[in-house]
Amino acid sequence: MTVPCCTPQTTSPTPTESLAARYRAVREASVQLAEGLSDADATVQSMPDASPVKWHLAHTTWFFETFLLQPHVDRYRSFDARYAFLFNSYYESAGPRHPRPQRGLLTRPTLADVLAYRAHVDAAMLERCLPADLTHEIGTLVMLGLNHEEQHQELMQTDLLHLFAQNPLRPASRPALAHERPAGPLEWLAFDGGRHRVGHHGEAFAFDCETPAHDILIYPFALASRVVTNGQWRAFIEDGGYRTASLWLSDGWQTVGAQGWAHPLYWESQDSVWRSMTLAGMQPLDDDAPVCHVSYFEADAFARWAGKRLPTEFEWEVAARTRADRLEQLYGPVWQWTASPYIAYPGFKPAAGAVGEYNGKFMCGQFVLRGGSRATPAGHARVTYRNFFYPHQRWQFCGLRLAEDR
Repeated sequence: MTVPCCTPQTTSPTPTESLAARYRAVREASVQLAEGLSDADATVQSMPDASPVKWHLAHTTWFFETFLLQPHVDRYRSFDARYAFLFNSYYESAGPRHPRPQRGLLTRPTLADVLAYRAHVDAAMLERCLPADLTHEIGTLVMLGLNHEEQHQELMQTDLLHLFAQNPLRPASRPALAHERPAGPLEWLAFDGGRHRVGHHGEAFAFDCETPAHDILIYPFALASRVVTNGQWRAFIEDGGYRTASLWLSDGWQTVGAQGWAHPLYWESQDSVWRSMTLAGMQPLDDDAPVCHVSYFEADAFARWAGKRLPTEFEWEVAARTRADRLEQLYGPVWQWTASPYIAYPGFKPAAGAVGEYNGKFMCGQFVLRGGSRATPAGHARVTYRNFFYPHQRWQFCGLRLAEDR
């Protein structure tokens, strides 16, 4: 599923030059993620939850055209008026749109056409929306658009990985990363209970789902110093974790049976040797690396098997604020499932207009993840960031960190 767009509560004034430079950098980073892909690579949709790379490139461009250029620039000329129907995602107030499960049928426009569309919008944005007399309203919308595009940069990678995993050739979309330094020995870090302030406050950019800041009550708890590893997960498998109904939530156990789950997504075993599909193609499974591509249902079952539990999102945030020096892998390489449902903070109010449409209405049936992943753009993740997915979804770079009561 495409991560829903959120709207910013506030953003600090940014010099025009630095905002324009950031605009160029973010837009170029998206194009770089598509380098080396054929038009077919960028067109195919592997499942309804995923979108083609070409669609991501066009949708993020549609966002700037629809919410900045068309309403704020006199005599702006659309690149192609038909694109409004093709590349709208979920914005009901922005008009009708092409069905999401059929995005992979858009063989036209071509990848070259989409890149030309991006160039057209970028030229107009840099000339007309990032002038010396930049207004606060325009600056806020530009910041929203850039953070929105960074969300889609992560989705471009996860969706492409899912696509290539369906190909028997197991193609790579980028070179193998350098071997990650294993995390240190597992420690349990204790945290006092009491009243804590959570949520975003201040003038820096944040999505409105991170606000308003508010006080919460936490009971004493402990958090693992690192995330769960592949080796730990193999022990779960070998102990019959996927065959023991008592470990699973009812909906999770039904999903295990219906989907035939027996291991994390992308794992394959041949002659008792595990391998995993990655952005660099099929690779040997590293027992010391964080387990990845597990659903909330799997994370919850593993925690129960281990005699622990998942942390709440507020326990995670309080721990990250107070003991970040002792907590490893806070912002990668995997998002970390929490036990918290994705719901509104006290006092939350959706923003007016179309840009506020994709937050409050998604606050049902999903769970919060904290941290960041190996696909999260540098600087995009922060201590208050709330990612969220449905409990059965596992094609994202999702893992877990354990917690316990004290």
